[in-house]
Amino acid sequence: MPILDPYLAQIKAHADPERGAQMAAYHKADRPYLGVANPVLNDLTRAWRQELDVPQRVQLADELWQFNTHETRLAASKLLTQARIRPDDAVWELLQSWLPDFDAWAVADHAAMAMQKRLTAEPTRLDKVEIWTTSDHMWTRRAALVATLPWTKQNHPKPDDLDRRDRILRWAVSYVPDRDWFIQKAIAWWLRELSKHDAPRVVAFLKQHGPAMKPFARREAGKYVKDQLA
Repeated sequence: MPILDPYLAQIKAHADPERGAQMAAYHKADRPYLGVANPVLNDLTRAWRQELDVPQRVQLADELWQFNTHETRLAASKLLTQARIRPDDAVWELLQSWLPDFDAWAVADHAAMAMQKRLTAEPTRLDKVEIWTTSDHMWTRRAALVATLPWTKQNHPKPDDLDRRDRILRWAVSYVPDRDWFIQKAIAWWLRELSKHDAPRVVAFLKQHGPAMKPFARREAGKYVKDQLA
């Protein structure tokens, strides 16, 4: 039995048509925009997470996603962005099912943030993510790097996490020949974040592969290690 209506009503209560028109012009994805601000969605979904058990959250997230407004897709992602979810297999399966629908950075990045939590909770899921790296769908390939950003942030990674970091860097190498702006941006994002915690790996990557990256991506990736690349 659908449970969407009362939660959708809470989102719509904050709708701002003028803001929605501005958001549509900015994001350019072909779906309705209600004009609800991110902080409002944060507050709503925080309350829903406290109210609903895991199966209910999965059902509501699925229904919000399928309703397909900008705000309901963001809310679906936010509803599932939580470090501790037990059990979380259904959450992970639902998040993966959204990949073919990714068509714009804001929705894709919110969903990827939820994926980050599920990957750090169960790193063996990287085996599945590796399959994304060869997808024909650009947004799916991009999600492989955005969803694995937690492996850029460890100052003292354990050996297994260091192996995972190197594994993801190999994915980034395979992306270098891809000239799509969003793919190049994702490579740069991953490397820039990693450079704050593991500069030697980023310097080595850029010295070997940087010349083949787009100039903007190379500059962004090397933002914090410029002096080591001179």
